Amino acid sequence: MTVTEARRKPVRATVRAGSRQASAFLARHSLTAHRRAWTAVFASAAAAAALLGAFALVLGSLLLAKPPVQRYAGADAVVVADQRVSYTAKPWGSEPQTVTAHLPERVRLESSAVARAAAADGVARAVADDSVPVTVGDGAAAVGRSWPSATLTSYALFEGRAPRTASEVVVDATLADAGRRVTLQVGGAARQYTVSGVADTGHHGGAPAVFFTEARLSELAGHPGTVDAIGVLAERGVSADALRTSLQEAVAGQGGGERGLRVLTGAERGEAEHVDALGGRGDLLAMLASIAGTVVMVALLVIATTVSQAVHQRSGELALLRAVGATPRQLRSAVGREAGRVAVAAAVLGAAGSIPLGLLMRSLLTTDPLPLPVPVWLPVAAGVVGALLVALAARPVALLAARAVTRMRPAAALSAARAPEPGEPGRVRTGAGVLLAVAGLGSAGTAATLSGGSAALAASGSATSLIIAVALLGPWIARVSMRVLGAPARRAGGVSGFLAARSAAAHNRRLGAALTPIVLVVAFVCVQLAAGTTLERASDRQAADALRADLVVTGPASGIPAEAAGAVRGAPGVAAATGLLRSAVVLAHREAGDPALDRVPVLGVTADQLSRTLDAGVTAGDPAGLTGRGTVAVGQDRADDLGVGVGDKVALRLGDGTKVRLEVVALYERSLGLGEFMLPREALAAHMSAPRDQQILVRSADGDATSAVRRALTPYKGLDVRPATADDVRISPSSSDQDDALIIIGVGVIGGFALLAVVSTLALISVGRRPEFRLLRLVGTGRGQLLRMRVLETGLVTVAGLTIGTSVAAIPLLAFALPATGGLPYLPPVQYGILAAAVTTAAAVGTLLPGSRGGGRGHCVG
Repeated sequence: MTVTEARRKPVRATVRAGSRQASAFLARHSLTAHRRAWTAVFASAAAAAALLGAFALVLGSLLLAKPPVQRYAGADAVVVADQRVSYTAKPWGSEPQTVTAHLPERVRLESSAVARAAAADGVARAVADDSVPVTVGDGAAAVGRSWPSATLTSYALFEGRAPRTASEVVVDATLADAGRRVTLQVGGAARQYTVSGVADTGHHGGAPAVFFTEARLSELAGHPGTVDAIGVLAERGVSADALRTSLQEAVAGQGGGERGLRVLTGAERGEAEHVDALGGRGDLLAMLASIAGTVVMVALLVIATTVSQAVHQRSGELALLRAVGATPRQLRSAVGREAGRVAVAAAVLGAAGSIPLGLLMRSLLTTDPLPLPVPVWLPVAAGVVGALLVALAARPVALLAARAVTRMRPAAALSAARAPEPGEPGRVRTGAGVLLAVAGLGSAGTAATLSGGSAALAASGSATSLIIAVALLGPWIARVSMRVLGAPARRAGGVSGFLAARSAAAHNRRLGAALTPIVLVVAFVCVQLAAGTTLERASDRQAADALRADLVVTGPASGIPAEAAGAVRGAPGVAAATGLLRSAVVLAHREAGDPALDRVPVLGVTADQLSRTLDAGVTAGDPAGLTGRGTVAVGQDRADDLGVGVGDKVALRLGDGTKVRLEVVALYERSLGLGEFMLPREALAAHMSAPRDQQILVRSADGDATSAVRRALTPYKGLDVRPATADDVRISPSSSDQDDALIIIGVGVIGGFALLAVVSTLALISVGRRPEFRLLRLVGTGRGQLLRMRVLETGLVTVAGLTIGTSVAAIPLLAFALPATGGLPYLPPVQYGILAAAVTTAAAVGTLLPGSRGGGRGHCVG
């Protein structure tokens, strides 16, 4: 290093230190001078951090959730079949990928695995465990088990003795007393059993248990040669890891599922009790993750809009500082410091607020039997995630917004300082907006050619692209909107209308920023609400059109015994009776080239009675061919998607993972109401955990057969007969607690945040217009005229935002609804009216209140 370079080094350090001090000085004083403008940014950023942290808390809680250990609380380990199924395929231009899904029905083990487990090192005892649904008395639900399996739950007799014959049972203390008789219904007509003993429940939770002899329970279970699970008691001193290793070696290759057997210890034992709990968790995680992705997009868009507007409103001030000698680095540093300080403070407040918001959202979810844990560290970690996202997003947005001014030469900046507003958006922003608009329209066109989940995915991508495109092209859209709406405002509002139209036309960038949050909330809420109501309306209509039965038999949650449908068919005055067996199959297919496993709900039906109770809208073939175990009827849309017709084969995995190739015997069009597949009842029953009908559809021959049906069902307890409705045949209920919770979270929480963004953005713009209002008062505009001008401006912005937002939502909704339902999207007028009223109120609050004192008096101020 030369002497000159050595002397320059401390000089450069001194210059940089001085530049940092100048930047800090500018940032500190600017925050004070523009505190009203930054307040709007602070509110939006805090709300965004709270929302992001809340979703992180809910998703983290779901990821940590495990099924509770109740039934196997006394077991050291449980051997079960793997409830997962996998599918491997090679996407376009990529390496092979494998996807996994949880099976909805229990996969059973070979009975021979019990002896192998008992012979493993460190095992004191291995117990085969089966269960059957039991109806006690007039309808109370219970679980039937063998008495030897009571040791797995540490049940203890405190009265009586163990059952010795097929007519004796041990019951939970909540059901009966020893020595008395109890009426039980297990898969057939109810019968009397003698209570030989009463067992202590302890703190096991779940449904009460009824214990039969092992031989009787095996007979009732109806699957000889297989067992549900194997409970294992370890010898004293054997660790869980040693027991797991020993059992894995002993039962390897014993079958019981596509992926073999699993040995569960500790908290994992709960998975053996609730076979579909993790599958339900996966479905819920996927839906919440999709909503969370929308939340991130909305939050970043809102932060970008408010921060950019806050910086753009100070363009004249920044240009003046540049003109008097401030360097580009100093200005960028000052703006970045301002945005960073506001964002960090807002993020800290939002992180604290994310905890109660996340707990509230978590309480809305119904995840039985899966309890959602909240470890002490999770709320803190969730708040930090939300805070970091907001803090990291604000500074680069501010630097990007100030880029145009900070790059100017001082002489050019002096001219720019006199300009009321920056010019039109740059070529990069405009080009990006056009590309996104084209991509959104292209995705909508793609969605119109697809069906099912692929169409929904393409439509969702279309909506996201179009919303961001509107944000980028806001000034251009605002210019076109004001040309359309300005003339009516001028004619209707007189002087105030003239001022409102001229002001809106002169400030396209400002108006574009005002339109963005309104378009966002309208488009988002319309898409979220209308997608569900469109499908629900179409499925309701199809189910109603399909219903030919006039009566329905319903029962307890455990289901209706299979024999009941036959008893109803023999009742006088009954023309037909069809039991509906509900299960699910797993369909392996490709979605946009990637492998996918979809769990699809299906109906098991009795073919010879079907046409008189259900009209599926057959387009080809004959549903009477649904016999045996090798046939299936397929919905027309799904058949088109799979490229199959009558006589072709469809590959499915039944609820317990069994792979089948079924011959298509019929195609039908009412698949939204009845499901995409219908199988013979016997094809499903052998692969279900508990093959019990959920409903029996009854067609009366002449008049009302209600009394005759009730008499026929006298031997079966807990059943009800009533008039049939479309909800009784729909493949899924019209509404559920889980659906309601997701609507509240997806629409209520995010829509509320978007409305807050409307208020914040419009309030920010109103604060920045106070000098304009004072100038109008100075040149003679009356206070009433000024107020009417602002009311008309609010109306212009609201009408334009509602129109554009509805149009943006209509494009993907049309693309989704036409192939899915064959009709137009539907949103109840009441719901749209509430949305319009909420947007109008938010726009009025954001526009009118912040500037209520901005008009001042009509005198000069020196």
